[in-house]
Amino acid sequence: MYNVDFTIGEHCFRTITSSPLFATMINSSFCKVPENRSTPDMIIYVKDDYGVKFTNYEVKTVKEHEYLTFKRSDYLIEIRDKFKFVLINAYDTFSLKHALMNLYSSYIVEKQWGVLIHSSCVIDKEKAHIFSGHSGAGKSTAALLSSPRPLLSDEATIVKIQENDIRIYNSPFRSELGSTREETCCSLSSIQILFKDETNKRQQLSKSDALLELMDKIFYWRINSEDTKKVLILIKNLVELIPVYNLHFQKNNTFWELIS
Repeated sequence: MYNVDFTIGEHCFRTITSSPLFATMINSSFCKVPENRSTPDMIIYVKDDYGVKFTNYEVKTVKEHEYLTFKRSDYLIEIRDKFKFVLINAYDTFSLKHALMNLYSSYIVEKQWGVLIHSSCVIDKEKAHIFSGHSGAGKSTAALLSSPRPLLSDEATIVKIQENDIRIYNSPFRSELGSTREETCCSLSSIQILFKDETNKRQQLSKSDALLELMDKIFYWRINSEDTKKVLILIKNLVELIPVYNLHFQKNNTFWELIS
């Protein structure tokens, strides 16, 4: 058996698996636990004997008493004892990555700590700026065009939502671009909803419009109305503190003139 401890955001996890492939993937993709942390927030048992190769992103959720289950064609997550103990059955490393992203998103919403936003995130002048939008809107393009500014995420941005501060953590859930930042977190300054265009233009949204725009950009698999309410509370707190803009941008780096 392989025991692998790792961190995401401020949280520490211990995985126990018999799969050397899964152990290697976790070791290479996630940060090590700080020396001053000895007790994990969650223990995750990982098996490699489930399902079929990825077919689609549809996830079925079931909540019964103290048990919560997420099921996709290529992974199965069983959560017990309010997220203290978890069993993940995954088809391959791609499936395990998505299962861990699903698990972490649900965990931080349940704890009212924060959310995962489908977006890229770049640091400029020690402040983080999020670029979100629907599929194909240009999240990875905006991240690439922002070079050499440090990159905190290119697929799923970890957002900690506090009463007086919003912080972004270096995300292990990446699509194509590796991390260019060693620091763990940075304060958030703005959120851009992206639209490819022939000219650059940025317009601030009202708080109500911003909330509606962000709701379908959250990595979250609905369980029931009570859990959806938890997401709404977090997003409401986010837009109260952080301005959200529609950003129409050309395929070059001149859009930063509207942000910096």
